[in-house]
Amino acid sequence: MARPHVTIAARAARSAGNVILRYMNRIDGLNIVEKQQMDFVSEVDKLAEAEIIKELRRAYPDHAILAEESGATGKGPLTWVIDPLDGTHNYLRGIPHFCVSIALLEKGVPIHAVVFDPLRDELYTASKGDGSYLNDRRMRVGKRENLGGAMIATGFPFRQREHLAAQLDMTRAILGQAEDIRRSGSAALDLAYVAAGRYDGYFEIGLKPWDMAAGVLLVHEAGGRYCDFAGRDGIPESGNLIAGNLNVAKALTDAIGQHATPGLLKA
Repeated sequence: MARPHVTIAARAARSAGNVILRYMNRIDGLNIVEKQQMDFVSEVDKLAEAEIIKELRRAYPDHAILAEESGATGKGPLTWVIDPLDGTHNYLRGIPHFCVSIALLEKGVPIHAVVFDPLRDELYTASKGDGSYLNDRRMRVGKRENLGGAMIATGFPFRQREHLAAQLDMTRAILGQAEDIRRSGSAALDLAYVAAGRYDGYFEIGLKPWDMAAGVLLVHEAGGRYCDFAGRDGIPESGNLIAGNLNVAKALTDAIGQHATPGLLKA
């Protein structure tokens, strides 16, 4: 049975998903702004975010909010972390791979999570201690014992291109052992796929809190682990994230550690 917080977050995610789908055939007419180099936001991101905040504020007016587009509002131990459209680059190009991501953090630790893929009508949910679910079906991370034959997901650091050479070295090292690497353009969905056992592991440089807050709880509650590039558990302040089952997360940490610069290994 879903917790009330998850029920509300799922309702908010579906409302945002309706906005996202409504504008899919009107992408050419959208107002698009480049927030910083190669980092875009459209009016759909803002409209979807407004729908989410409206639903959350109606149910929890005293909770703080950290949203990708509108920033931080309120204070307190409970904070909703929102990415209204994770995969904006895909969406704006008509690539059918994006989602809504919502997490509730208590003193910085995720306790409830919702990731919604509106195109596939896939709702990923988790609550701390209750497990992870895809459309009410329990999820478990894959059983891969090492990188041999593993399918790994990643993303390239368009915000931090100074780390591109290091990531290419990491990718080469991982591909020497793994079956393949996928780069799909949505961190939240990548993490949801790890929780569902579709991917065996995931790593990325320079994520923001809204990129990973919901996804990491999905992985953890599906029996997996998440950590930074040095193997420290928890949501990394650096944004440099590794996720997978215990074996794959350790193997990724070892492979990445051989090529990560000192800056990438900082907490």
